[in-house]
Amino acid sequence: MNLHFTKMQGAGNDFVVIDGINQSFELTVSQIQSLAHRQFGIGFDQLLLVESSNIADFKYRIFNADGSEVAQCGNGARCFVRFVVDQKLSGKREISVETASGIITPKLEDNGLVTVNMGAPRFTPCDIPFITESTSISYTLEVAGQALTISAVSMGNPHAVQIVDDIESAPVVSLGSQIEVHPRFPERVNAGFMQIIDAHHIKLRVFERGSGETLACGTGACAAVVTGIQLGKLVSPVKVTARGGELHIAWRGDNAPVMMTGPAVTVFTGTVALR
Repeated sequence: MNLHFTKMQGAGNDFVVIDGINQSFELTVSQIQSLAHRQFGIGFDQLLLVESSNIADFKYRIFNADGSEVAQCGNGARCFVRFVVDQKLSGKREISVETASGIITPKLEDNGLVTVNMGAPRFTPCDIPFITESTSISYTLEVAGQALTISAVSMGNPHAVQIVDDIESAPVVSLGSQIEVHPRFPERVNAGFMQIIDAHHIKLRVFERGSGETLACGTGACAAVVTGIQLGKLVSPVKVTARGGELHIAWRGDNAPVMMTGPAVTVFTGTVALR
């Protein structure tokens, strides 16, 4: 069958978005992997499915390039609202979206940027999930013979954030790939590498579980800023410079939601034959 899709990107984090309301289809893991291939398929970091919901305006499902399904994707959430507005699936500029980690409310701003209420961060180890004997702001993680200092937080998906001196020389791929599958993170983890420029500006690279290093990671940006604020090194709001663009994160602390603002851009539309 032929499947209609839209290719989108948010700060360089790229997606294939598929309308699952007006199309009927089922995707296997191998089909998702084939579509994700950058030489033989369309190419993407994540595949986003727009579906009907009984508890919100829409349901949002997210699949990594390796075919694994995950609960949340911040940059994808921005592209999601841009898609449903552009495709006239909704006349609202602020929508409620059901995800596997709860309801989010992305809003298309008048300037074309999108703001997403990402919900409150979760630090309790069992909520991340992260295996440890006690809750702390920082943990020591043994990786490849090194004792790394990381902070663990969930933004609907698990993140391990560490501070580095120089983001460009940080071993994001080699070290990130080992952090991703560390046994203390039973559902794998996104590995964030944060360089602090000043109290309101960081640079960030993220090795995402199931996708590898991406040009930007929305939940990773939220996790990094929350971590920096918890450590007393950052003050809200914070500009996050990723390799693909900039995001702006605000958090008042405690159980307040993390607010993320950034771009969502349509690259092209097309039709692909499913095999």
